[in-house]
Amino acid sequence: MSNQIILTEEGKLKLEAEVKELKEVRRPDIISKIEQAKELGDLSENAEYHDAKDQQGLMEARISEIEGILKKAVISQVSDSKTEIGLGCKFIVENADGDRRELTLVGFNEAEPLVGKISNESPMGVAFQDKKPGETVEVEAPKGIITYKVIEIL
Repeated sequence: MSNQIILTEEGKLKLEAEVKELKEVRRPDIISKIEQAKELGDLSENAEYHDAKDQQGLMEARISEIEGILKKAVISQVSDSKTEIGLGCKFIVENADGDRRELTLVGFNEAEPLVGKISNESPMGVAFQDKKPGETVEVEAPKGIITYKVIEIL
């Protein structure tokens, strides 16, 4: 597997906004909490101090993670094809019960299945890649094979 991380432009902007928020808002807030906790005295039994230091560690790890992702990121050109599903495409599918759902094919770092953003590396994302409206797709899921029909590419 490649060291590259595929992102859409939207995904890149979202990560850049998150790291900016962490650095410019959360970091100063946590530093302030640490300073206030230090003023309370004995650090060995100071729960506020230890909590703030834990928060600082988690936040710094997230900043480092995002910066690593952005360094390796390759911005994918969003497919504007209305005839074939590609990375960045929004499309509507219908399951065997007739329920319709809007999905977007994204890189794995942007995946949010609960809001319809499916990873291009997931079994579902792989199944939809390069499909056209009217085609049927079978996806193997833990509860069995689910059949979808591609209704429209938005």
